[in-house]
Amino acid sequence: MAVISRITTQKKNSERYNIFLDDGAGETYGFSVNEAVLIKYRLRKGMQLDDSLMIDIKRDDAAQKAYALAINYLSYRMRTKQEVYDYLQKKAVDEADIARVMKKLEVNGLLDDAAFAEAFVNTRMRSSTKGPRLVKQELQEKGVSLSVAEAAIDAYTFEIQYEKAKKWAAQKLSRNTKQAFKKQLAHLQSSLLRKGFTPDVIEQVVQEFQNMRDDDAEWKALEHHGKKLLKKHQDRLSGAALKQKMKEALYRKGFSLEQIHRYLHTSIDDKG
Repeated sequence: MAVISRITTQKKNSERYNIFLDDGAGETYGFSVNEAVLIKYRLRKGMQLDDSLMIDIKRDDAAQKAYALAINYLSYRMRTKQEVYDYLQKKAVDEADIARVMKKLEVNGLLDDAAFAEAFVNTRMRSSTKGPRLVKQELQEKGVSLSVAEAAIDAYTFEIQYEKAKKWAAQKLSRNTKQAFKKQLAHLQSSLLRKGFTPDVIEQVVQEFQNMRDDDAEWKALEHHGKKLLKKHQDRLSGAALKQKMKEALYRKGFSLEQIHRYLHTSIDDKG
């Protein structure tokens, strides 16, 4: 049977206490405990501790440590249950203690996947260009169940998607003036799909931009690619062969045959 000979406060953490024991052979350091554990077991100088009681005290202190770790982890931002579980595992917390900590956090309202998902969706809608399918995927990667993720993503309505996708599309189109408009729209469609917008939204956004082609910009883009192709092929090709090669290449880049014929006529026929 050991007796508590001294209790001191740790220098680096005023909420933890060092317990010194004397089993008759002189004082030695026994263990340390959190303040809550100290109070729960009414630890004091002169108190006798048997092995069974010390095991209970240390088990409770380990659980308190795990809870403190979780609280600190949650202090930076909201977390999912899976994130907290994975974090505690990385910290080598015992599985039984993890289960107790998780339950306590849920009871205290500090761990709620539905609330996390709702806040996460609102943040993504406000501060990112990601569509709902990508946001739902992110939630699932964080351990949120499919049903909870789908319920939260309902807030990402068609109207919100459309306005966000339309704004992003307008900015992207304004930067790609050296591409054929048809090609720009194709890239726009695939980009919106990768960003997680739904097909119905993508279709409507692309349709809205289809009639907004700038003919002057399209012609300049055609000239840009035409000059590059001409420089590339004119040393080894000429006449009909050169025109066919350029026609095929420009058509693949998304320019209309009418524009291509006009360009070839002015750049090759007129100079021939």
